[in-house]
Amino acid sequence: MPAAALLAWFDAHARDLPWRRPGTTAWGILVSEVMSQQTPVARVAPRWSEWLARWPAPADLAAAGADEVLRAWGGLGYPRRALRLRAAAAAIVAEHGGAVPADPAALRALPGVGDYTAAAVAAFAFGAAVPVVDVNVRRVLRRHRQGRPLPGAHRAADAPAVAALLPARDAARFSAALMELGAVVCVARGPDCARCPVAAGCRWRAAGRPGPSAAEAAAARRRVQRFEGTDRQVRGKLLKVLREADAPVAQEVLDAVWDDPVQRARALDSLLADGLAEQDRRGRFRLPR
Repeated sequence: MPAAALLAWFDAHARDLPWRRPGTTAWGILVSEVMSQQTPVARVAPRWSEWLARWPAPADLAAAGADEVLRAWGGLGYPRRALRLRAAAAAIVAEHGGAVPADPAALRALPGVGDYTAAAVAAFAFGAAVPVVDVNVRRVLRRHRQGRPLPGAHRAADAPAVAALLPARDAARFSAALMELGAVVCVARGPDCARCPVAAGCRWRAAGRPGPSAAEAAAARRRVQRFEGTDRQVRGKLLKVLREADAPVAQEVLDAVWDDPVQRARALDSLLADGLAEQDRRGRFRLPR
């Protein structure tokens, strides 16, 4: 894959995301990566700016209350990420003197930080030449290098395959460009090959852009997560009530949120189990402190 062509395209067409701007700290990069997990960047950008203004360093977030953090997280979804980010901030303060570590292994040891996030922070905050493999990168890898239409599940060979594409110079910027290509051009549906800066070497395009097999299409459908009517939706509605309440909330207030009592109770129990809600001695509910 010609790095020069991809980098030139990225320089000309990359989205103006706030965490890509000069002066963004490693902490800002870490916050952006955690917030962007399974959440569109259009929703993340304004919330990221608010968080960095409120908690510009790990020590600031580590000192915040869990209820304050969950309220600031708002409707980004998967709110356990907020508490894990707070726990990561506390670990950075306790174990790294308040500075986000540059080493991928040290990053992976932080609460809520997996292989992808550790690699992304190492690359985008510190310029490390490490493969950053998300679903967008896997899609480009499958199509351009392997001639296949769908990214499929993450495989152990993906990281070495992406590492082999990294140029000797500007590896981190190349990783960002590869992700951007998959996010805005080589998209899952209706990829715009006419705009692709590396289309000439794409094996999938050369093969006539074949569609997925029946098994691949079925697997892709199974990976699409339904939201309406799920426990996750009910959890979100219950948590919204708790976030917006100035005092502990009585059971009957939560009962009005969802008609199905069995599903509602299951969702509430899961919030309690995940540490996203607490119940006081009077049986009322609130955010954790």
